[in-house]
Amino acid sequence: MIISPSSCRLRTWLLALCVAGAAQAHPQSTPASPSAPSSTAVPDAPVPANSDDPAGQQSPPLTKSQQEKAAEQVKQQEKQRIAGVVPNFNVSYDQDAAPLSRKQKLHIALRTAIDPASFGIAAFDAGLSQAENDFPGYGQGAQGYAKRFGASYADNFDGTILGNAIFPILLKQDPRYFRRGKGSFTSRLLYSISTTVWSKNDSGKWGPNYSNVLGNLAAGGISNLYYPASDRGAGLTFERGLTVTAYGAFGGVFNEFWPDIAKKIFKDKMAKLQPKVPTSAPPIPAPPPAAPR
Repeated sequence: MIISPSSCRLRTWLLALCVAGAAQAHPQSTPASPSAPSSTAVPDAPVPANSDDPAGQQSPPLTKSQQEKAAEQVKQQEKQRIAGVVPNFNVSYDQDAAPLSRKQKLHIALRTAIDPASFGIAAFDAGLSQAENDFPGYGQGAQGYAKRFGASYADNFDGTILGNAIFPILLKQDPRYFRRGKGSFTSRLLYSISTTVWSKNDSGKWGPNYSNVLGNLAAGGISNLYYPASDRGAGLTFERGLTVTAYGAFGGVFNEFWPDIAKKIFKDKMAKLQPKVPTSAPPIPAPPPAAPR
């Protein structure tokens, strides 16, 4: 995600909140071989995967079940908000979550980009930018504020769509942050920081997070179209992209520890503001005592 850079202070937390927060994929199915020799005149004819033969039905039900599981998980993610306000749709509390389809990746990114909170964050960011006279080429007054607001929202929108949808679709990577939620503080901290440059692929394996880095750089390049001339150029594009990538590491830390913070602050009095983190499986109850003889 790209957001206009300026001096840190309050904006560091704002950027962390922002960061912390096509056609559907066609699963490949391998035609199954018939379980018994065919009695037809053409014994070697392939059995279609959608036939009534039980052996030909083995792959499609698994794929369909996986898609249904992903749809349920996405529906739950769309309810997640930091402090009940800032969208946090791109975080999964299930390390073994089903892979997203192309359509689901685009859907989550769009829901985040057009959420009312995204407009509010852009408005607040523009206000801070104007107060500090960032990008003086925009000027002051209502016109300067409107330009800063448009640039801030465009940065957010471009970074979200490119880094969380377009590149993950093209590179077959999962754009979500997978919260670990267990282990020592140090191990969780290092894991959360590493996800900025290391992510899960659709295959379930982990590798370099090209989508995030390329998305930030691409959004930085697009921003040259609307930033003042003094804030354009290849050098500024790379600086802006790498800066926001670093902010993404801070956002990962926030995503990892936010449920712990929410539980500590809100406790049970404001349960609606706490993430619904799946609990571990309940312990197996002990068998009842044997009846006396």
